[in-house]
Amino acid sequence: MDNIFEISGLNKSYEGFALKDVSFSLPRGFIMGFVGQNGSGKTTTIRSLLGMARPDSGSITIFGLDHQRSATEIKERIGVVFDSLYFAEHLNVRQIEKQLKPFYKNWDSNEYARRIKQFELPENKPCGEFSKGMKMKLMIAVAISHQAELIILDEPTSGLDPVARDELLDVLAEYIEDEKRGVLFSTHITSDVERIADYITVLHGGRVWFTGTKEKLENSYYVLKGGEDEISSALREKCIGFHAYRNGFDALLDARYLEEVPPALVTEKAGIDEILVYIAKEDKHERHSEDDTL
Repeated sequence: MDNIFEISGLNKSYEGFALKDVSFSLPRGFIMGFVGQNGSGKTTTIRSLLGMARPDSGSITIFGLDHQRSATEIKERIGVVFDSLYFAEHLNVRQIEKQLKPFYKNWDSNEYARRIKQFELPENKPCGEFSKGMKMKLMIAVAISHQAELIILDEPTSGLDPVARDELLDVLAEYIEDEKRGVLFSTHITSDVERIADYITVLHGGRVWFTGTKEKLENSYYVLKGGEDEISSALREKCIGFHAYRNGFDALLDARYLEEVPPALVTEKAGIDEILVYIAKEDKHERHSEDDTL
């Protein structure tokens, strides 16, 4: 399967934080949800993909090209949507096109006009006066109009109303229909990921905790519930983010261990939000355990 990008053994250190051996890839024709709690390293990974941060080690290829040696060609084939507008706010949509068109040999003015009309963006109003949803639509219109093969979105739906979020997801689904393009979609709104993503990468503490198809993730982890006296110590050791309370416990469990679960305990498939919560609990538990040994 042809991958639109590949990240292999990416390491990048800052004071107080580091990406550690991050590796994942996205096949053409698919959308990847990129999730993790604040500080997990998603933005640093995206900045590395875009050439905005220089990795300490590891490799990144996009369209089969080295992301540093072929930076100019790659940037022409990528569209980027951030959570805030990166165009000069005093410009209107026509002035923005005039400014951008010379930089993209595949710019399609007809497509841009079609998207501006579809998204109902005012042509004479400064884009700085647009609503958050309108700004997001403008960035999408630009990305599509220069025929980007890969769109990278970093928290684009944060603060959007449900209608605007739904419109964005529909546009992304349409965008990959030709099966030659790809989308990396970083967001905290995991319901959007569950609706639209084909692949999911979970980043935690600067490491890849999971990467694979959404179907595999959905079938790999379960929430386990019941009384503390009903779980063996051996099974408890295999739980992730074990949380005991007055009337029982809950935890995350790898599906590989389902056969060890006694009938008295309840299992339910875990959603992405639940997975993120439990791995965060496990992380805190491990830190507290390390502190106790000091």
